[in-house]
Amino acid sequence: MALTALSPGRSRAFNLPNLLTYGRLAAVPLIVGCLFWSEIFLMRWIALGIFIVAGITDFLDGYAARVLSQQSILGQMLDPIADKLLVAAVLMMLVADHTIVSYSLSAAIVILCREILVSGLREFLAGLKVSLPVSKVAKWKTTMQLVSLGFLIAGPAGEAVLPGTISIGLLLFWSSALLTLYTGWDYLKAGWKHLNEE
Repeated sequence: MALTALSPGRSRAFNLPNLLTYGRLAAVPLIVGCLFWSEIFLMRWIALGIFIVAGITDFLDGYAARVLSQQSILGQMLDPIADKLLVAAVLMMLVADHTIVSYSLSAAIVILCREILVSGLREFLAGLKVSLPVSKVAKWKTTMQLVSLGFLIAGPAGEAVLPGTISIGLLLFWSSALLTLYTGWDYLKAGWKHLNEE
């Protein structure tokens, strides 16, 4: 209720969906810090807990924006940025601690390159006043990606509780990388006609 008493600009900046997005942004350095000491199993579990909460806010902020009719330009900008920062930071830390190694590095590269490609495409199309809506397959990709990273964050600590944790994580990780390729191509096709207008 207090939000309604605020000025319009302030109320949009501090509405519930945006607060959830800010929380996801704040989670990034916390997860990175925990994974920096990933040899301590407790830190992996703490990182996983924060990551799960951040993943839940990814669903809740969009849901809250629709249900409460609190969509904002700020939220539309920050939501994908928060998602990409979270995924990119976790990927780099998992590569650094050798949870993701060998051929699986190519899957990580595919995911990061796709995110850069789609971000650049969205920015270009935004200048043409053309929106690029998120597809249903892209939502499945994001879900699978987050679940796979959850298993990989648990890593060796998870192996002590559930043998095969890393293998499950890598299987889901590769599956999400394949979906990443598909959705990246799908988005490129959707924007291709606008790219050729010049």
